[in-house]
Amino acid sequence: MSTMSPYLTGLGTGLGLIVAIGAQNAWVLRQGLRREHVGVVVAVCVVGDVGLIAAGTVGIGVISSSPWVLRVLRWGGVVYLLAFALRSFRSALRPRALEGEGSAGSGRGPWP
Repeated sequence: MSTMSPYLTGLGTGLGLIVAIGAQNAWVLRQGLRREHVGVVVAVCVVGDVGLIAAGTVGIGVISSSPWVLRVLRWGGVVYLLAFALRSFRSALRPRALEGEGSAGSGRGPWP
């Protein structure tokens, strides 16, 4: 039964990625409902998904065989998340930064 566990984990992960309605799946559904280029759309999406899943699998193999790669990715992620949090915090302190030049609150119209 131990050989079935990785299979079920991979199957569950793959289904979780494919079943969720994201932008790609919504577009494929829309093209199918319109009956426009259905075969080509499905083929391109399948090839793209297989390529991305293969790249992710190879990437995980590289990470698990090289502890230093895992450390670099971990600390790179920490730096990225801290920078993102700092930018978000600064943006939250300046709520007017979201208004454009021609916004209603600026006193000027959209035209120069």
